[in-house]
Amino acid sequence: MAITLTEVAAQRVEKFLANRGKGVGLRLGVKTTGCSGMAYTLEFVDEHQGDDVMFESHGVRIFVDPKSLVYIDGTELDFAKEGLNEGFKFNNPNVKDECGCGESFTV
Repeated sequence: MAITLTEVAAQRVEKFLANRGKGVGLRLGVKTTGCSGMAYTLEFVDEHQGDDVMFESHGVRIFVDPKSLVYIDGTELDFAKEGLNEGFKFNNPNVKDECGCGESFTV
């Protein structure tokens, strides 16, 4: 089991944490929503919660709750700029289908 960040994504997370002035890492998860059933959640972590599974990639700690890990195990988080848009991109090998707008997925 592993969740990883690309080097570019790790640099971006470190920059966000530095700008916040606090935080120990990033929490990834999923929630039930959207056309296809699930959507990713992404938030900064100020303290480790007891049931979180922790990974480290390029010096950044990544926290995942056990229920979400089933759906995102093996995911690589990237950060991309496309024209005027920029943001995190989830490369999840478990995805079977995505909705047309790209906001939700099915495993």
